[in-house]
Amino acid sequence: MKPEEIKKVVHEGYSKIASQANTGGCGCGPSCCGGSANSEAMSRRVGYSEKDIDSVPDGANLGLGCGNPLALLSLQEGEVVLDLGSGAGFDAFLAAARVGNRGRVIGVDMTMEMVARARANAEKGGYRNVEFRLGELERLPVADNCVDAVISNCVINLVPDKEKTFQEAFRVLKFGGRIMVSDIVLLRELPQNIRENLDLYIGCVAGAVLKKSYLEAIKEAGFEQIEIMAENTVPQEWATSRPMMEATSDSGTSWVSAALGLNSVVSITVHAVSHFKEYGGWNNLY
Repeated sequence: MKPEEIKKVVHEGYSKIASQANTGGCGCGPSCCGGSANSEAMSRRVGYSEKDIDSVPDGANLGLGCGNPLALLSLQEGEVVLDLGSGAGFDAFLAAARVGNRGRVIGVDMTMEMVARARANAEKGGYRNVEFRLGELERLPVADNCVDAVISNCVINLVPDKEKTFQEAFRVLKFGGRIMVSDIVLLRELPQNIRENLDLYIGCVAGAVLKKSYLEAIKEAGFEQIEIMAENTVPQEWATSRPMMEATSDSGTSWVSAALGLNSVVSITVHAVSHFKEYGGWNNLY
């Protein structure tokens, strides 16, 4: 499948989620996603606390994550954080609270509807240290060597060129900067009919790669001290959550469930460091 075709399908799917959320439609909206029992339950399942969930504006938490990268990342006041695939802003707002007014958070998303929703949430929540930019993860609209930490939650699996995405993350990080990503990976190859189903890119399954390949892409980008901080099976409820059902066809959703039933799909949270040796190792990192 051509990368541009994949991007088009992913863009349309997540634009639909964001637009329905904004209009309060039958899909993902204030009554069923932002602040809803469904989204909150999904967030709890992947590691967010009640305090996390309650601290962000209504509508920021769409329940689309597969982990909690911030739970395992130590952020310091005054740091600059980049959120890859920032969606409606959930993780970006949590990071903003940790880095404080002297810090800054940049969210990048390829979907204008998501960027608009995140900006509206930032305004609603009074966040002055967060900005959201439109852009692709393979070509980040961010300068070189300006970020202390990169986070991402269940997004890189959607990107056709994962190697380039990690190269871009490495480019924007300062010496000693670190990355913490939660994502979907495979323990074994999926059947061809699942891998070739474009709808399942939206469901975060068809675009996933083998865990070994995912870690190798991080290493090849230049990262060191690569460590899997958490690894979990994906709950069946994740496949049939409201956003996934709205974004995929009925057959697509059933295929997500089938893929999870193969015990081939897991979520991992990975930590790695840029220019670790040049920076002087752990003594200079924190």
